[in-house]
Formats: sequence, structure tokens, C-alpha cells
Amino acid sequence: MDRVPLVDYLALGDEPHLVAHECMACGARFFDRRSACASCGLQEFRRVEVARTGTLRSFTIVHFAAEGVPVPFVAGVVDCDGTSVKGNVVNTPPDPEHVRLGMKIRLTTVPVGIDAAGVEAVGYGFEPAE
Repeated sequence: MDRVPLVDYLALGDEPHLVAHECMACGARFFDRRSACASCGLQEFRRVEVARTGTLRSFTIVHFAAEGVPVPFVAGVVDCDGTSVKGNVVNTPPDPEHVRLGMKIRLTTVPVGIDAAGVEAVGYGFEPAE
């Protein structure tokens, strides 16, 4: 089955990972395309692979969402070796007994849907690494 990433900064393959645009001057990282660095204004970037593991720095358990979005789910901010990444915490119950600040987590892929041609859209999330 063909697979396509839901976002352009998700690289699929044997070891899926995220790719950021890193400012050549100050090292600030961004996932979206930039004309200039929001930190220093330089206009030169390089693509860098983001660490696949990290530490959960902030999270919320979402109980109300748009129609069709299953709740509850955990939305978090992960420190991936200095790169801040927003993503859902998956493959664990969405409650404070199973999700806690400082927990070690790792990147994982999440199937989002399949179109009429049989192409699967793939997103990402983070799951407990312990």
C-alpha cells in the first residue's frame, strides 16, 4: 500500500522521523517553511533530522473537540533533544495515571485514513518509551 505523510516535515521509511528547517546563524528550528528566521532574521536554513525520542514538557487532556474527533486525547509539547515538538501522546490511556510531565516518549506514526485509490495518509504522535 502506498503511504503519504500528512505533513511535509514527516519523513516516512524504515525509521520515520521529523525534519526541521534550522537557521544557519542561530540554530533556531522551525517545521514550517520560512523566508527568514523569526529569531535573528537570517534567510539561510538547512534541513536537519529531529531526535526521535524526547521528554514530555507540557500536556493537556482534551475532552471537547471538533465533531468526528474522538475524545479524550492527550495533546503535548515534547523536548526532542532541544527541539520543541507539538504532538499527541498516543498508545496510552489519556489520564494522569499514565501521562505525566517528564515522561520519556518516542516518535511513532499514526494512520489517518485511506483514500479511494488505496493511499494511506500517515501522521505522527508520541508514545511512552518506558
